[in-house]
Amino acid sequence: MLRGDSGGSGLPLAGTFGEPDPSKASPTPTGPTPEELAAQERAKRTKALDSALKKYATSVPEFSVAVLDKKTGARYSFRGTEKYETASVVKVQVLACLLLTAQDNDREVTANELALAKRMIRLSDNDATTALFRQLGRQSGISKCNKRLGLTQTTVNSAWGLTRTTVDDQVKLLAKLVDKNGPLDADSRKLAYTLMNTVEETQDWGVPAAAKTGEAYTVKDGWLPRSTENNRWIINSVGRITGDDADVSIAVLSHGHASMSGGIAVVEKATKLTRQYLKY
Repeated sequence: MLRGDSGGSGLPLAGTFGEPDPSKASPTPTGPTPEELAAQERAKRTKALDSALKKYATSVPEFSVAVLDKKTGARYSFRGTEKYETASVVKVQVLACLLLTAQDNDREVTANELALAKRMIRLSDNDATTALFRQLGRQSGISKCNKRLGLTQTTVNSAWGLTRTTVDDQVKLLAKLVDKNGPLDADSRKLAYTLMNTVEETQDWGVPAAAKTGEAYTVKDGWLPRSTENNRWIINSVGRITGDDADVSIAVLSHGHASMSGGIAVVEKATKLTRQYLKY
């Protein structure tokens, strides 16, 4: 019924000059706000991505994926609290702890520490990681740093590569590496970015697969044939994609792959699906 319509009675509705009685009139609908529309669109995209990942997960070994959008604060995760062994992605935790420790002592990282950090992140050098892991207090030292970084779902192992974590914790860590209000100062954030932005070419798979031409990315991958799983592969990738329209942290953790290349394909497919559906 239109406003002012008599309802077919031939008589005007109550009120002056045939207008509806103000005391009985319904408010004029204004429709959803821009914020509500955006929330509806996000929910729609999330639901579609859930369906796509669930379908994909039925055909491949186990994986989890999470995305944290720095611009909007929106977080997405698929099996976000499932725990996996880190393999070499734990090296990002070691790097963050090194930077925090240097800050605590009001100093720059030493030349030797920087050399070890470069080998650890850019080349995924295990000996360099072990040296820093020991220097920083091993299991207890890294755990203390993780607490300061807000990692609540990560358990550091004395054998650092067997540390267990979740994708939710990993995107939280990645976000801390760029948070101006976080525990890392500007110099520490810059160094972390520089190292993770310049990994050896053969190790820039995983998260970078979703980057578009002209966008920048950081990455740290992990891979390990696990003796307790009949030497099937753990394949992990964590990193960030930034550009004109994107500013996201992404983590994919997985295991049970028959080959390293097969695992990489799964990780990259999961990463690409998040971009396809979330449209970041």
